[in-house]
Amino acid sequence: MDAAIQARRQGTATAMGGASGYLTIDLGAIARNYEKLAAEVAPARAAAVVKADAYGLGANRVAARLYEHGCRHFFVAQFVEALRLQPSLAADATVYVLNGLQPGNETACAEHRIVPVINSLEQLQRWSETAKALGGKLAAALQFDTGMSRLGVPPAERAAVASLLAASGGIDVQFIMSHLASADEAENEQNGSQLAEMNRITAEFPEFHLCFANSGGIFLGRPYHGVLARPGIALYGGAPTANQPNPMEPVLRLDVAIVQTRTVPAGARVGYSGTHIAAGETRLATIAAGYADGLPRSLSGRGAVYCDGIRMPIVGRVSMDSITIDISALPDGRLHLGSLVEVLGSNQALEDIARDAGTISYEILTGLGQRYERQYR
Repeated sequence: MDAAIQARRQGTATAMGGASGYLTIDLGAIARNYEKLAAEVAPARAAAVVKADAYGLGANRVAARLYEHGCRHFFVAQFVEALRLQPSLAADATVYVLNGLQPGNETACAEHRIVPVINSLEQLQRWSETAKALGGKLAAALQFDTGMSRLGVPPAERAAVASLLAASGGIDVQFIMSHLASADEAENEQNGSQLAEMNRITAEFPEFHLCFANSGGIFLGRPYHGVLARPGIALYGGAPTANQPNPMEPVLRLDVAIVQTRTVPAGARVGYSGTHIAAGETRLATIAAGYADGLPRSLSGRGAVYCDGIRMPIVGRVSMDSITIDISALPDGRLHLGSLVEVLGSNQALEDIARDAGTISYEILTGLGQRYERQYR
């Protein structure tokens, strides 16, 4: 058994690698989440969104594991991510770039057989010119804006896009797509309006397949699926739908070591600016992680960590490299230098930390820093 995982199970830190926090990433759970999502959209297929280094968990490791479980379509946000990911995948896997290409990247993209998601008439023109210069057809996905006003061909450009596709003959459109803005809110009326707009677009471009649903969209039902869904947060254990039970398996555990314990008298001030004042004699501990490690400053006075299933509230402000917690509910002597406490795990999910921090699970997940010892299992 890996020494750091063994140490975590024993509830103490190890000096291995110099880390004082341990992030355990369950690749098996990610694969099982993928299989659950793939079953939900069948007979459509499921892709995997592995942008931002697979939401911070390691795109090469995650994508390689998902490939073993049948995934053949992988989405990143930027071309540089595609270049880093592609060597870890077999030749029959396809990497798509959601943001499309910056000018000057077209030839390299074609040479690496990476597929851009075309978001504008200008991007389409440049990709068409590249196909002509190389003397062949180039694959692309074509994204339309259905009401999010972020990425995608706007309504005013649709006719020009259709004309260019017909005249060029050099673009192999693998599918058309859009992005759902409110799919995590099942009752949000924007879902229906975006679906209606997407249906109008598919009627204008009937020769192309549809890729539409994200994590939340998968659970909105078959009309949103198309031939390919592209889940992201749900793969990594995040809840695809707000205010509903999370059907996905947890993927992460984060344990952080104690740096110091102390007992302070009533009236003692804790942390920067003395924002917390002890109401009575209080036992405190400081843990070796802070906002530089992805635990937001907004957790100050609101968040918590756990030991033996007992909640230990954060007191005072979250610092860059440390957080102070109230350990008075634990038996005296239970925690000491090197003891580990649970930040993420069976007692606290991503959504719990996100709620306490006033943010979303995506931000917590992608912000987890590089100072943790990462353990894959």
